[in-house]
Amino acid sequence: MNSVIKKNLLIEGKTKKIYCTNNPFEIIIHYKDNLTSLNGKKNEIYQDKGILNNEINTHIFQFLNSCGINTHFIKRINNREQLCMKLKMIPLEFVLRNIVSGSMAQRLGIEEGIKINKNGIIEIFYKNDQLQDPLINDHHAIFLDIISYEELNYIYSIMKKINNILKQYFLSKNIILVDFKLEFGKNTNNEISLADEISPETCRFWDKITMKKLDKDPFRKNLTTKHIDIIDVYMEILKRLHHNSSYQ
Repeated sequence: MNSVIKKNLLIEGKTKKIYCTNNPFEIIIHYKDNLTSLNGKKNEIYQDKGILNNEINTHIFQFLNSCGINTHFIKRINNREQLCMKLKMIPLEFVLRNIVSGSMAQRLGIEEGIKINKNGIIEIFYKNDQLQDPLINDHHAIFLDIISYEELNYIYSIMKKINNILKQYFLSKNIILVDFKLEFGKNTNNEISLADEISPETCRFWDKITMKKLDKDPFRKNLTTKHIDIIDVYMEILKRLHHNSSYQ
């Protein structure tokens, strides 16, 4: 088997760098130590955050692969990098909410913490930094020629499956999956796969017993102090994922 060779930088985002490889169908994702919110307006460095993020994301994507979910993840290369399939990304963010929180609570004036029905609520955000990733609906996405109704329905069905899998999985770790963001892309055969990451940066996690936030919400809300350290939160998630698990 040919070894992976990292080549030129393809693109750099707020929290990751994407590199080409010697295989035109594969990329290397490098996790940075940047932590951002407010569409990048708030951006700080937390030492080793990228290492923790890479390991958490690796663990979750390996688990989803084992459950039959098509993802871009191939393998973890080192403490900051993983090998993934190269996809043409769909410029939409899909958020599935199981409990009212974050922007949904603010937009609709609903108290945070109210449970939604078992299927949750899916929201779509148009990935456009200049427009600050606006909330759109299915018809907007079709009108913008981003996606088809058939593709949307396929993604919705996959998201519901992922939600059912992850809710039960995280509950076994005494974690409530409040909400999460997913991104998808297409391979050369136009097949849709799950991409990007699943981590405390793209999910809201609450402790099942104490309801303590185990994600980056304290950072979003300027609550990070010596008593609430983001790195400690990420390490706690990683510790729980590894406990009694074959994905280590």
